[in-house]
Amino acid sequence: MKAKSKKPDEDCYRGLLINLYFCNVINKVGILITSILIFSACELTDKRKDDVDSSIINVPASASGTSNEAIPVIVFETSNHDFGRISQGEKVTYTYRFMNTGKSDLIIAKVEGSCGCTVMKGWPKHPIKPEGKGKIDVIFDSAGRRGKQNKSISIIANTNPSTTVLKLEGEIVAPDKN
Repeated sequence: MKAKSKKPDEDCYRGLLINLYFCNVINKVGILITSILIFSACELTDKRKDDVDSSIINVPASASGTSNEAIPVIVFETSNHDFGRISQGEKVTYTYRFMNTGKSDLIIAKVEGSCGCTVMKGWPKHPIKPEGKGKIDVIFDSAGRRGKQNKSISIIANTNPSTTVLKLEGEIVAPDKN
């Protein structure tokens, strides 16, 4: 009785299939480990020290729009500032001053500009008592801009409505090319 001989190609194909199977398993494990690392890293970078602790935020307005208790009211001395005409490349600083005229603590959760040229240098991170005052410092950088500019600053707080919008405007004059 003769031993059945295998074709050399059969061994080659069998080896190739085994290699493909193990490569596929290793790739799936690699993807799983990478995914776990990415998602765990996202959780760590999401917590910033400037964030307001959400346990102290209370938005007392109900879904029907009626108030079930006194809410804070943010009133600005001026909500629109015109910085006039400036030369391209200049930086303009302005301070928006406000008062909490409501009956409960005002908490500003976030302040953001409409573009990267408008930077907020500071705002109160602590609760502001009724009749308490505060300020928001804004810097506008005119580099690379020209003509009439209208920028907005959004303040998100525990007020009704929850967003207050401030305006910053002016004209940027490009330098002469002489």
